[in-house]
Amino acid sequence: MTIIVTGGAGFIGSNFIFYMRKEHPLDRIICLDKLTYAGNAATLHSLANQPNFRFVKADICDQNAVAQLFAEEHPDMVVNFAAESHVDRSITEPLVFLQTNIVGTGVLLDACRQYGMVRYHQVSTDEVYGELPLDRPDWLFTEDTPLHTSSPYSSSKAGADLLVLSYYRTYGLPVTISRCSNNYGPYHFPEKLIPLMITNAINDKPLPVYGRGLNVRDWLYVADHCKAIDLILRKGRLGEVYNIGGHNEMRNIDIVRLICRELGKPESLITYVEDRKGHDLRYAIDPQKIQKELGWMPETAFADGIRQTIQWYREHRDWWESILSLT
Repeated sequence: MTIIVTGGAGFIGSNFIFYMRKEHPLDRIICLDKLTYAGNAATLHSLANQPNFRFVKADICDQNAVAQLFAEEHPDMVVNFAAESHVDRSITEPLVFLQTNIVGTGVLLDACRQYGMVRYHQVSTDEVYGELPLDRPDWLFTEDTPLHTSSPYSSSKAGADLLVLSYYRTYGLPVTISRCSNNYGPYHFPEKLIPLMITNAINDKPLPVYGRGLNVRDWLYVADHCKAIDLILRKGRLGEVYNIGGHNEMRNIDIVRLICRELGKPESLITYVEDRKGHDLRYAIDPQKIQKELGWMPETAFADGIRQTIQWYREHRDWWESILSLT
């Protein structure tokens, strides 16, 4: 098959491309990426001269560029990772998020419709469901949980999801959506919690924690996420949403303390900063649907995944230091 992976130079997208090259080496992968600050072409450097791989620098909002790529490659599938995803940035620059996350999704969907009803998968987020209370650990997000967004980022992702489902109902476009919990692992841009804390701790810099660090997230190792998406692409029911969670809820402050211990750094590096506007208290995914229908389960225990992630950042300082030098 020929698969266009948008946002493939970013964190989850690049991990997905590496996963697909390993598991399905005969598939042709085209990475379409605008290379914003969070996209790094160097991440995919090892694939540059491999057969069945092509990198195209373009914006998913550019209808002409997307149409040209579809005409050249005749894709069988599109997997859309391309998104503005940093909540803080969405608060200061909301219109950028609406443009990429909603308009860009619309451009891709319309290309899929016009060029042969191409199979489309939307990578979304559990943030579209809003937040859960800290004192109800039995409450989890299911695919039937109403959308109740808290930020321009999550609102733009929810809008994109609804657009995807409308193309299924209106045009019969073969689509699926996955909504994942917080990912962690290699190639994560060092602005999100885990890579920021790891890189700052390595450099003995302050570790800024919002509020008192009591917000809870469900953590999913990125390789497990990639396997889930692959299963949905090949076996998922069309027109359906699948939640992908790690079964691992932790408070932010406990994550930061764990990173300090693993790196042998003092907790005195932790600094508490003013909480983010609209900061959701807790996310927690119920992944029973994908488990029952497709047999997927997270395979990486958090204790193992976080150690592997920390070790990766220790061994790849050149990757993240080159990024930080540009910010």
